[in-house]
Amino acid sequence: MNIGSRPDRSAADVAAVIFGGLRGLVPVQLREELCSEAEMICISVTLLEKITSSLTAQSLPIQLTLYSEEVLRVLFGDMNLMEQLVSVPYCSDQIISHLAAKCASGMVCPCWQKKCTQAFHSSSPGTELDACLWSVTEVLRKTLKESQQGKTRILGKLLDTFDCSLCALCSKLLPEKNEECLDSFTHSRHWGTTMCLLLDLLEVLSASSLTCGTRVCLKSQRITYIRSAALLTMISCSSEGFVKKRALLLLKRTVLEKVGEDWALGEVLSSGLKYENFGSDMSMLAQSVLTAVANNWLDSVQVEPAAFFGGIRCTKMMGDEGQKPDCVMLRAVSLIVLKSIELHIQTTGADGATEVDGHLQSLWGFLRRYRTQLTEVTHLCCWISLLFGEQDDDMMEAAKAALSIFLSHRLRSGLDDGAAFAAACASGCNPHCHFVLLLQSVSFDHSILLDFLISVETCFLEYFLRYLKYLRDNWQSFIAACGGISVSGCDSSLQQVSLAPEVRLVEYDSSDESDPDNTEGSDVGPRTSGLSVFIRQTQNELPAVSFETLAKTVFCLSELREVVTRLHTKKLFPYNPSALLKLLEQVENSYKQSHVPHFNKCRT
Repeated sequence: MNIGSRPDRSAADVAAVIFGGLRGLVPVQLREELCSEAEMICISVTLLEKITSSLTAQSLPIQLTLYSEEVLRVLFGDMNLMEQLVSVPYCSDQIISHLAAKCASGMVCPCWQKKCTQAFHSSSPGTELDACLWSVTEVLRKTLKESQQGKTRILGKLLDTFDCSLCALCSKLLPEKNEECLDSFTHSRHWGTTMCLLLDLLEVLSASSLTCGTRVCLKSQRITYIRSAALLTMISCSSEGFVKKRALLLLKRTVLEKVGEDWALGEVLSSGLKYENFGSDMSMLAQSVLTAVANNWLDSVQVEPAAFFGGIRCTKMMGDEGQKPDCVMLRAVSLIVLKSIELHIQTTGADGATEVDGHLQSLWGFLRRYRTQLTEVTHLCCWISLLFGEQDDDMMEAAKAALSIFLSHRLRSGLDDGAAFAAACASGCNPHCHFVLLLQSVSFDHSILLDFLISVETCFLEYFLRYLKYLRDNWQSFIAACGGISVSGCDSSLQQVSLAPEVRLVEYDSSDESDPDNTEGSDVGPRTSGLSVFIRQTQNELPAVSFETLAKTVFCLSELREVVTRLHTKKLFPYNPSALLKLLEQVENSYKQSHVPHFNKCRT
């Protein structure tokens, strides 16, 4: 194409060549050059991407601009190029897939916008709607990531363009109350694919709301919240396992404020400030979930068998009576319900201990249907470790939510420590039990806790600080929890552990951290031996197994305090841990001051 003049061939002819090339059709004049179908697709996609990017950059002379716009009008209007283009990125050739995705993500032009808007207003599930959903998702995702560098104006303009049409589409595919309408769409052959593409788009829209700051969000950016009841209905009614799972993961990420985490590539999508309706939207989502749970929604949620790389494993799993369930779905359901309870308490200030306990019991019943381990334990607090043990980030979110639920109800219940402890264990939300079980799951290894503290991938620091404050002020109930766990069957291996003559700390003699010059003047050195002596002196005040759990916990926290102190002294810790160190020291002092005399009283 000559940059300075309009090409001799008509726009329709050029459009026909590009369209044919995308289908792998090699023109006669190129057949002698042994041009393959794959090469023809690459040439066509590259040419199309060049045209669209030049128009977006406004780098062409006026005549070529008009000519290029006419080419795109023919392609997207008369030839319905979007349907053809959307199928290209799913081919096996990675080069073609990359080029096609790049091309589709750059087609921000009036004819493309008009085509997609019309499809959202009028199309039913099918290839045309799928193509437009996929394309808009890619464009918004790319623009959203670019908006982190200050390009929010383009994102806002795009969102405004599609706001009305997307709301109209979701009113059809995700009706608020008309389940018959939803049911009619589920019988469409294309419904599953269309819904997954719509769910992908909803996640991008929800992620875009995190960049709004204090500005007002468009309605389309809030669809996940507004249509949350319909999403829950779809999860329980759909026969397509992949659709249910995709919807569950969307709701999980939304309630955890982690939408977009899979494709953000480490970038922070949130501006830190919440848009005007954020609080009410989260409350709406939580209320939708809890209303559904109260209406036996969990009884209608069917969890698919676990999948592996070869498909779905049909053979019976060792130790199970049937197929192993998909733990990703079980964790998603659990976090959605837990976080909804937490949000409901925080936003409404509701007392409703009976109501909350009912929601929790419904969740336990749901989990017991699919996890045989949960039917074998008598202590409900074990469920977090059993279900989330393989997923650190989810486990911390669950523990944090359970802690928040417990603290809120403890403040309002007026129960004494013993009664509150018993009620918490009965509902599976005793924070002491959760913490001890967490330490058991990492073999009381303080270095793993250190990794959690440094990592940005979990909410451990937030959870840990809040729990230590509670532990500091409620030491006797913690002692009771150690005894309760030791006889509960949560970890049968503890039943056979005998306390060694002296509990040893991790040795640092071989590392430069043990350099005495670096610890002079600190309070690290003498405390360890003093704590060891004190623990041995109080050993006879507790049953052996209970004392083993308590001693390991105290030593683990003491070791953690020492290491964090050393790293902070050397300016190697990534943030100021002063508040953390103060709490850890206060917990140690709580142990020393208690002399463990009231254990039997608390336990009774």
